[in-house]
Amino acid sequence: MLRTRRPARKSFGNDVLAAIAKSSYLKVRAGSTHRFVAIWSVVVGRRVFVRSWYMRPGGWYHTFLEEPRGAIEIAGRVIPVRATRVRSLRVKGMVSTAYAAKYLSPASLKYVRGFARGRRRDTTTELRPR
Repeated sequence: MLRTRRPARKSFGNDVLAAIAKSSYLKVRAGSTHRFVAIWSVVVGRRVFVRSWYMRPGGWYHTFLEEPRGAIEIAGRVIPVRATRVRSLRVKGMVSTAYAAKYLSPASLKYVRGFARGRRRDTTTELRPR
């Protein structure tokens, strides 16, 4: 008997997307051994994106590069995710615009500017449900 795989969900549900868009922080666990850490996130269309500020070896960004499976915690739920590195300059630009629109406080400005440049911009990662 042939086993068929369930088709992968292409997007998070509306309730999860709304919670991520509304929340200042998203808790993410990279790989299977990391603990949950709070990071900034944005929703562009029906897609969820994150960027790394510190890019520490062994941190969530580098762990996702080696082991793309992980989880997010939002609105009291833990949701398994797969991280995908973003290469598209167009998408990176949209993510930068989304960060600037979401994080508006004067204290956030330094980080919004930093996320929009160079190596931090290059850490743009999409999180998809698995």
